[in-house]
Amino acid sequence: MGFYEFVFFGSLLSILVAPPSCEARVGRRTPWDPIIRSPVERPGTEKNGTRWAVLIAGSSGYSNYRHQADVCHAYQILKRGGLKDENIVVFMYDDIADNEMNPRNGVIINHPEGDDVYAGVPKDYTGEEITVKNFFAVILGDKKAVKGGSGKVVDSKPNDRIFIYYSDHGGPGVLGMPSTPYLYGKDFIDVLRKKHASGTYKEMVIYVEACESGSIFEGLLPEDLNIYVTTASSADESSWGTYCPGMDPPPPPEYITCLGDLYSVAWLEDSESHNLKKETVEQQYQKVKDRTSNYNTYNAGSHVMEYGNKSIKPEKLSLYQGFDPATENLPSNRIGFNHQMDVINQRDADLLFLWEKYKKMEAGSNKKAETLQQIRNTLLHRKHLDGSINFIGLVLFGPAKGPSILESVRGRGLPLVDDWDCLKSMVRLFETHCGPLTQYGMKHMRAFANICNNNVSEEDMEEACLVACHGHDSAEWTPLNLRGFSA
Repeated sequence: MGFYEFVFFGSLLSILVAPPSCEARVGRRTPWDPIIRSPVERPGTEKNGTRWAVLIAGSSGYSNYRHQADVCHAYQILKRGGLKDENIVVFMYDDIADNEMNPRNGVIINHPEGDDVYAGVPKDYTGEEITVKNFFAVILGDKKAVKGGSGKVVDSKPNDRIFIYYSDHGGPGVLGMPSTPYLYGKDFIDVLRKKHASGTYKEMVIYVEACESGSIFEGLLPEDLNIYVTTASSADESSWGTYCPGMDPPPPPEYITCLGDLYSVAWLEDSESHNLKKETVEQQYQKVKDRTSNYNTYNAGSHVMEYGNKSIKPEKLSLYQGFDPATENLPSNRIGFNHQMDVINQRDADLLFLWEKYKKMEAGSNKKAETLQQIRNTLLHRKHLDGSINFIGLVLFGPAKGPSILESVRGRGLPLVDDWDCLKSMVRLFETHCGPLTQYGMKHMRAFANICNNNVSEEDMEEACLVACHGHDSAEWTPLNLRGFSA
């Protein structure tokens, strides 16, 4: 590697990886002493109804290893808690366990010293079957609307409880999917309203891991649907990956990707280390909130938010996640993880992965050169997206007002945008002329929303896109190559 490349990548990584501000680091998993545990029944249902779960990893590719690892870990907790496979629906692309870059073939881990979380996971919907339409059909229990997969849906009854967990990239108002279009906040809320109107559940708890995940529910989710939600971040901040190369604790040395996400490992490791018949939804929220903030170091952590019906919070977690008899003699919520953690912005984890991949390749090989070019192209496309959005703002609103209008954040209780159809139209116009947003570009959804909130016409937006992106060659990044438009 030349001196320039060495300096460049050293600077890049120093920016991407955010260490905690003090010396305290996350420790290894708490080693539980073998103790005598009282026998406990493991029913698949509570007397108050059946527990259902929908687990979805909305990404693909080995650089996004952590999202499928999160979801597989969640499955293992629910399975040990007594939920039956017939009541757990899993969406995962399933391209990680047997990936040629996976150093442990057929195995997925979610912690540097963790066990395999992949074994036994039902792959109900994989690959191109992971779509917004299938996700919504599963929640609604609509077997006829499901395309492909196992056909399993949430066939819940009025007295049942439902737990939904989503892990992936996101942006203001959207959650990613491996197959476009993305999931938009208002569409998700409309489905939840429809599910409630059908009278086919008693209560629902939703956990969402994604950047700007609070924007999916802010100003949109009513309090009268018997749904309680927590999100990894507020409506205007990123979420964070962890257990990455170069961090403490690091993944095993053969891994070149992050193993988990900060919010996700917070709730997952909390659930498996406490008695969920004693721990409440509120207690887990508070513990996860503290850990995800990285103990008030928000420059390397995020604000866990809550939405919906907060009267659900005093309930025991076992009503949603089940109960593992092995935790019978564990405390409800006294054992904590009180160390700050090394993290990386979700949107930069792919660059860290590419850099680790580059380092391990044979010097002078074609593959090493190709990986370097991939890094360069990724950075150039990011620069193109950022510059194009800024220029569009200048064309539409002028150099003085453009940046402030595009970046404007609405107050608490207000949705991201008033007209969600307008938002989708603006996204399509941009991608038609400027190339796809990709998982990085989802951060610009707020700009499109603010363009709509300022009543810009489609004609004016298209003209601005043509001016900003005229002559840009986005062959590698065309929407066609990336399986369609984001909206």
